Amino acid sequence: MTQRPGHQQFTAPTHPSHRRYEALRAYYVEGASAQQIAERLGYTRASVETLIRDYRKGRLGELSGLFSTPRPGPKSQPKKDAARELALRLRRERHGIEEIVWELERAGTPLSRTAVWEILSDAGLSRMPAPAAAPESEPAPKRLAAAKAHVLAEDEWPTAGTVQTAHAGLFLLVPELVALDLPGLVQAARWPSTSQLQAIHSVLSLLALKLSGRRRRSHVQNIVHDPALGLLAGLNALPKTWHLTSYSYRTTRSQQVSFFEALQPRLRDAGLVGEQGLNLDFHTIMSYGEGTVLDKNYVPRRSQRTRSVLTFIAQDGQQHTIIYANAELTARQQSGEVTRFCRFYEKTHGQLPTLVVFDQKLTTHQHLAQLDELGVGFITLRQRSPKLIAELQALPASAWTKTRLDRAGKHKTATYHETAVTLAGRTFRQIAVNGLGRDQATLLLTNRHAMTVKQLIERYGQRWGIENQLSEQIRAFHLDSLCSQVPLAVDFDVALTILADITYRRFTRGLHTAYHNQTPDTIRDYLINASGELRFTTGNVEVRLRRRTHTPALLDADYENRRIAVPWWGGRTLRYSFPAR
Repeated sequence: MTQRPGHQQFTAPTHPSHRRYEALRAYYVEGASAQQIAERLGYTRASVETLIRDYRKGRLGELSGLFSTPRPGPKSQPKKDAARELALRLRRERHGIEEIVWELERAGTPLSRTAVWEILSDAGLSRMPAPAAAPESEPAPKRLAAAKAHVLAEDEWPTAGTVQTAHAGLFLLVPELVALDLPGLVQAARWPSTSQLQAIHSVLSLLALKLSGRRRRSHVQNIVHDPALGLLAGLNALPKTWHLTSYSYRTTRSQQVSFFEALQPRLRDAGLVGEQGLNLDFHTIMSYGEGTVLDKNYVPRRSQRTRSVLTFIAQDGQQHTIIYANAELTARQQSGEVTRFCRFYEKTHGQLPTLVVFDQKLTTHQHLAQLDELGVGFITLRQRSPKLIAELQALPASAWTKTRLDRAGKHKTATYHETAVTLAGRTFRQIAVNGLGRDQATLLLTNRHAMTVKQLIERYGQRWGIENQLSEQIRAFHLDSLCSQVPLAVDFDVALTILADITYRRFTRGLHTAYHNQTPDTIRDYLINASGELRFTTGNVEVRLRRRTHTPALLDADYENRRIAVPWWGGRTLRYSFPAR
């Protein structure tokens, strides 16, 4: 038989479905064997036999299905399939879409309203008619108004009775605030008083929200009716949202600086600063508002420049205590902040820092030269240019020296190449390091000539502690919840955050060593978020804490025998007990 042009599409099919059809036709119509079909259509014999078997068992469906083009994507809808039976049953019971969605969520098979409607449409079921308008309900009861906050007078302090509270654990932090001399800190900072409240009471009210983990000051409405929290601050009740949100606008940057100046000797006395230098960094607190008053700064977790408040932070390199912050910076002031901080440190510690460690974006080469002239040691990174990378790649293997690092984790063996470089008229050590988990060599830049390369690499690696602590403060004290579009207000909020973090650090130091490295949010869950009652007698406030899993840590720290005279309580004594029931 003569074949006409174009027969190849039929005698040598290329589409998989067409090939399967021709194979089955040859087997059933022409009587060809599996081997003959395999040779004709490019199958293996086993594939032809599998195809015939599947067709006999009905796995291929109708022959017309062989020519349908399969749609890409998943062929099943597990979430819909799991909820389909219940959704149809509820609809047949005359439940509406909203009720079905709610019941599906309760049953552990949640679906959206659109998905539920698609299931009902596939089953030929229509929507339920809209219900008749419900009669107007009675107006909601008026919100219970909280008392106006004022300082407790001498005759207003309870001398008998008890008060139940869900925040009894917060009183465990009062001894740390007394030890830090909080009234003295507030007085040194010259934070403002109002016509109704002294500065110490306003700061204590804001600090209570920080210590309890409230995300925003407006959330005080959830706890304003707890008289125990007001009493903690020496008030009849906590101030309302307006006072707490507006107080920061009364402060100035000079007052925050005075606060940090007064804080330094207290940190030294508490053993919260060491002798291993300082870690410096910038942190951007992103704004979610629509205002344009803020500068645009690079936000790492967004990988973009956006409206935010740039905050300079200094952390002790040994104890990891944040000792200073400045959230009132502009982009122009950024590079010179490290020099200004060194002058602040000299004023409060009697000498310039011996070592500061930071990344390459903190400052410029000109300011590195200034640090060198001042005699401040530094370790930083140098930005890798294509020219520097090419020079390093051209070095022979003999130019690199191997060293073993004493640190946990991977990348304990590194190789380095050291050269001297001149930047802004000053000569520094430049150390290229391979083997730290980077594709390109890391370039360390330092003016510390007495330290070995191994010591320099290990010390710079410890700088990541400031990143870890910032993460802790973001979790525990919601540092990234921008409290205002005005940097001045954010600056005060950052200062309170640091004070709250130091309070938790002092608290853990008094417990078993197992608690020393726990994060503030963990300590709050273990010990501070505890309910109990306050029992009053003349001149005394007893906090009776209900026993929990970690109560033995408090008993071991002898809290039962502590007696603390609280200055903002008029000298009244605070003590603790842990009744079994």
